[in-house]
Amino acid sequence: MVTGRAAVFLDRDGTLTRPRHYPSRPEHLALADHVGPWLRVLQAQGVALVVVTNQSGLARGYFGATDLDAMHQGLRGQLAAWRVRLDGIYACPHHVDGSVAHLAVRCGCRKPAPGILLRAAGELRLDPARSWMVGDAASDVAAGHRAGCRTALVGPPAPGDTESAVRPDLRTEATWEALRHIAERLGDAGHTRW
Repeated sequence: MVTGRAAVFLDRDGTLTRPRHYPSRPEHLALADHVGPWLRVLQAQGVALVVVTNQSGLARGYFGATDLDAMHQGLRGQLAAWRVRLDGIYACPHHVDGSVAHLAVRCGCRKPAPGILLRAAGELRLDPARSWMVGDAASDVAAGHRAGCRTALVGPPAPGDTESAVRPDLRTEATWEALRHIAERLGDAGHTRW
């Protein structure tokens, strides 16, 4: 029996948005090429769209929670231009090497741990078994697998990533290609199974 909606969980930096090292202002985030139309297709199919992002810049003191909120407000505005609405944005602020004491902790939400995906699934009533995690790093794929999702790895391999170790269900050069594949798969399979 289906317990919740299907979702596409999206890593932010380098997946939903163009790569940038520790973005800290809204103008630092720019949507990846061609993602808007495919996100709109998925949204029309009833798929939840959820950003799940590690943001160790908070723990490292590079920016604050207000800055992160402003970036995400700007991101929502860019997506609104494509008539796309995110169902949620979940950010892990932790890193054990951080300089902000209360955030410099080992946690269960920082990818590759699945906590951030499982929290989103619980709060938004999503079914991980019907969902996909799309990201540009091994940690995204590992988190998706641990949460019970199918996974897509996009873009060139990140330094230190070994594809043989992460084994994504789908490998594409660009995020829009992964979104197209997922949308087509959903269209073929309907809402009851993948």
